[in-house]
Amino acid sequence: MDLSLSKIPPPLSLSENTSVLCSRYSIKPLSTFPYLNFKPKASIRRPLLWRHVQPIRAQNQDQIINDGFVLEDVPHLTTFLPNLPSYPNPLQRSQAYAIVKQTFVSPEDVVAEEIVVQKNSPRGVHFRRAGPRERVYFESEEVRACIVTCGGLCPGINTVIREIVCGLNYMYGVDNILGIEGGYRGFYSKNTMQLTPKVVNDIHKRGGTFLQTSRGGHDTNKIVDNIHDRGINQVYIIGGDGTQKGAAAIYKEVVKRGLQVAVAGIPKTIDNDIAVIDKSFGFDTAVEEAQRAINAAHVEVESVENGVGIVKLMGRYSGFIAMFATLASRDVDCCLIPESHFYLEGQGGLFEFIEQRVKENGHMVIVLAEGAGQEYLSQSMHPVDEKDASGNRLLLDVGLWLTQKIKDHFTNVRKMAINLKYIDPTYMIRAIPSNASDNIYCTLLAQSAVHGAMAGYTGFTVGPVNSRHAYIPISRVTETHNIVKVTDRMWARLLASTNQPSFLQNEEGTESFDKKTLDVIN
Repeated sequence: MDLSLSKIPPPLSLSENTSVLCSRYSIKPLSTFPYLNFKPKASIRRPLLWRHVQPIRAQNQDQIINDGFVLEDVPHLTTFLPNLPSYPNPLQRSQAYAIVKQTFVSPEDVVAEEIVVQKNSPRGVHFRRAGPRERVYFESEEVRACIVTCGGLCPGINTVIREIVCGLNYMYGVDNILGIEGGYRGFYSKNTMQLTPKVVNDIHKRGGTFLQTSRGGHDTNKIVDNIHDRGINQVYIIGGDGTQKGAAAIYKEVVKRGLQVAVAGIPKTIDNDIAVIDKSFGFDTAVEEAQRAINAAHVEVESVENGVGIVKLMGRYSGFIAMFATLASRDVDCCLIPESHFYLEGQGGLFEFIEQRVKENGHMVIVLAEGAGQEYLSQSMHPVDEKDASGNRLLLDVGLWLTQKIKDHFTNVRKMAINLKYIDPTYMIRAIPSNASDNIYCTLLAQSAVHGAMAGYTGFTVGPVNSRHAYIPISRVTETHNIVKVTDRMWARLLASTNQPSFLQNEEGTESFDKKTLDVIN
């Protein structure tokens, strides 16, 4: 069947006696139009067949539509508990949702991972759209939920905690909600606290995490034993890459034991290095707060002769905070990130650029991500092949190293006096409350997680994909890191804004690093 849009005339909703007025032509009755009696054909509906293990293509009743549609679905409790009863969603009686035109998300609603496509390209990967479902698999009075926060601090954690509690209580009438204190090890070594909307009412105004946190301490069997012993049937886990891997392990053990427990992950990383989702909560706040450090550095260096300011920001594997803070500031002369190698000496190197910019403007500001330049530190210092309790590699301090290198070069080689100012606002940024934008974002994340768990989905994480919130398999967000693509336009926009060198003309290149050093770095 040829469904070419060019061969389907547009439907007209005017009556036969209606006339059409064109500015350059005479008025003609509609009866003279050839397509007046056109009746649009019913569109082919392609019911979606969901998978839990492998991606599948969409099918219709007669034939396979080879359009490349792939749904990366999330598990459901009925996959391993097929006789689980369902109930009408309490939101049908909710005052808040009474005015909503479409209260519930359709089972066939999906979110595309890629929205910029070519005319004949396959439809690609899709995820289930997040939101409330018409049927739920928990009765409100039987729900015993728990919330745990793990890993490093990030603006917005308390907002997510608050909105999970309020969402469960206000939307679904759940009263039994526990807070697990101190991260994963809190399941088996610490007391819990009862969480109510009153208890969490104003915690979003504070930084840090109301439930405390820790790194490591993940013992799957002990955690699931505790979940089972306490009668918990919904687990909300807030954390980054390592935490979400732990959530996946908990889900697998729950399935193995055949427990009716929904495991929902809310991804957290201030670095914005979580794959698939548009951005992580706390990122906007971090970029905004980084402006204060950059502004302070700029004030310092423009107040002295030959001032050079260095601001080190978060970014272990990816330089998103440094890049966006640089683009937002307009006071930054050079941005260095892990994804873009730079070199110090020689033509087109950092030293040459610093000298040029200082001579032109009398000062300059460098923004540096903490993961940048680790290959140089590994050459000049003993490589650190160690990891923290969360599995993150320990980094050498590139800020102090670069500060000393610049000072030595201009003092000993160029015989040029410079005033260096070094600012590291890392812990100040991590500890502040989230801003208005992140507060709204955290609310959407929390409510989407609650809707998913109540609808019986499990082993999933939630986040926006092309601005639409979706349920994503945990394995998708932990299999790789989201990094700045230096071949994309956003990095080109930064280079155009700062007019800094691209550092692509190094004669020595990264090949000069020995294999052992690069293995440690990567």
